[in-house]
Amino acid sequence: MTKPKNQSKRELNLKQMNMKKLKKGERGFSLVELVIVVALAGLVGAAITATAFQVFTFSTRLSNQMTAVRQVQQAGFWVSPDVMMSEPGKINVNPGGGKFLVLGWTDGNGSEHEVTYIITVGNKLQRTHKITPDGGEPTTEVAIVAEYIDPDPAQTSFAPEGDAFKFKVTATVGEQTETRVYEVKPRVGT
Repeated sequence: MTKPKNQSKRELNLKQMNMKKLKKGERGFSLVELVIVVALAGLVGAAITATAFQVFTFSTRLSNQMTAVRQVQQAGFWVSPDVMMSEPGKINVNPGGGKFLVLGWTDGNGSEHEVTYIITVGNKLQRTHKITPDGGEPTTEVAIVAEYIDPDPAQTSFAPEGDAFKFKVTATVGEQTETRVYEVKPRVGT
């Protein structure tokens, strides 16, 4: 009697599976070894996560610091030329009414200029430039020139110092703070 072909294939598959079984004296991983491998993988994962967190934290701090630096530069960029154009008698460092600084001058065409700076509720330095042409209708331009400006007078101030003015400005972004001090002289004589 002959065996059907399907049965011989089955026997061959069983023999191959038996060969894959562990031979006597061989053994697999123990539970302790597997626990150690899982613990090491966890430590490596934790180290990678901590490193990534530090990189993102450093990146945020650096971005905030750069933003603060840029804001104090912007404030100086706008206030300095306005003070240099101003006539000494038309600089009001304590204007009140929520205003931070008021500057004025008359240009060569006879137009009157008045520039007012305020620090808004959102800690933005706002510049309002009113131009009144000689015998004409006034026009007004309003712009936010810097953000994150610290409104505390100890941090942001404008005061006379000799024949010049000292403009101290501080910007705070997140936990990063930047302060700059500008010394500006108004135009001579008028």
